[in-house]
Amino acid sequence: MLERLADSLWQPWMLGLFLLVGLRCSAGSGFFQCLGLKTWLKATAGTLFRRKKRRTSGGLTQFQALATALASTIGTGSIAGVATAIFFGGPGAVFWMWISALLGLMTSFAEKTLAVRYRRKAPSGGWEGGPMEYMERGLGWRRAAKWFSLWCVLSSLTGGAMVQSNSIAAALHAALGWEPLAVGAATAAATGAVILGGIGRVGKVSEKLVPAMAVLFLGTGMAVIWTHRANVLPALRQIAACALTPGAAMGGASGYTVSAALRYGVARGVFTNEAGVGSSAMAHAAADADSPAGEGMWGMFEVFFATLVVCSVTALTILTSGVYDPGAALAAIQSGTVTGGMTGAPLSAAAFATVFGSWGSLIVAVCLLLFAFTSLLGWSYYGERGLLHLTGESRLRRPFQIIFLGTVVLGSVGKLTAVWAMSDICDGLRALPNLMAVAVLFPEARRELEGELKRHK
Repeated sequence: MLERLADSLWQPWMLGLFLLVGLRCSAGSGFFQCLGLKTWLKATAGTLFRRKKRRTSGGLTQFQALATALASTIGTGSIAGVATAIFFGGPGAVFWMWISALLGLMTSFAEKTLAVRYRRKAPSGGWEGGPMEYMERGLGWRRAAKWFSLWCVLSSLTGGAMVQSNSIAAALHAALGWEPLAVGAATAAATGAVILGGIGRVGKVSEKLVPAMAVLFLGTGMAVIWTHRANVLPALRQIAACALTPGAAMGGASGYTVSAALRYGVARGVFTNEAGVGSSAMAHAAADADSPAGEGMWGMFEVFFATLVVCSVTALTILTSGVYDPGAALAAIQSGTVTGGMTGAPLSAAAFATVFGSWGSLIVAVCLLLFAFTSLLGWSYYGERGLLHLTGESRLRRPFQIIFLGTVVLGSVGKLTAVWAMSDICDGLRALPNLMAVAVLFPEARRELEGELKRHK
């Protein structure tokens, strides 16, 4: 029932809306993500090794804000989500994931720019903001802001807590045989030790863990791809063919459909990079940014790194290593016999095992543990921000954190497909008002971009 509800929401309504808003922002900016590639990469990645300036507002540094945002985006979607998209949507899902990310670069830019433009001072110091602020203060959409906040809270409990803990438990159970419930309890305890310290502690932990986990995963993933480098070009041809031609994954036989590739590719891309959903805009709003458009460029880098780099590595390890069999996958889907070991993190682990042997599962388990743990940290903050805007009661922060940790434990023993379906439903309902607000307010983001480009010149 949950899967049917998620499908009816995403196909074709949310899929089309994400792509249309991304196209609107891209065309409105003159496709800045492509023509201005050198500018925004220099303004973001080009500054990572410069000396950091002292914070002046008590907020997060820009790198801490980026790390917190990446912590919530480079999570299970980067490992388990990509594998799930390929299993249920075919290799063509990767193509649509790339398209959604390419258009999502400018959607993300608009979100982060507007979040900084309409943010406000936090009572405890620093900054706070997000889509609920630019909906209410920029457009006067109070009900839309409340709607977004409601589904933001629910998303933090499903996609933020349950999906992450479920993938951690599944990976450690497959690699080491640990009981999922015990893994869930330990994960909740470790998460609680960080989130109880607030966004400042989340930012400090994220800026340490995110670079380490990225280096570990990308290094080992590239080793797998290099070992199977003879299959890279055939895999890329398969991705392109299956995106537009039904059945191409099985040599022309009845197989995956274009709609399945589109649905899972865009949905998993959105889950991974958050472009259009609005969550990570709350982390960027807390940054000690010099200008709204400058922070918007960091939002572009976030999508670029999370999807076009990390998720592409996952996809190519699976498709080049030969562990994915389209025929077997379709047979299991059609007969309703899909098991947890056939998709998600176990499928990614099988790809790594072709090079690293028994260590492959452990490598994926460690990467997934780090990815999902940092995602839990970011999502706890997003849920708190949504609850605060929804109720106006800061005293509910502690009870929410306890509930959040409880869903971490619950998610570790949940059914994978049901957990993902709940996450898709919450993401879609949360993204609806945000995408509409971004489309309406994009001229303001464009003016900020024009001013930022003049300053760069």
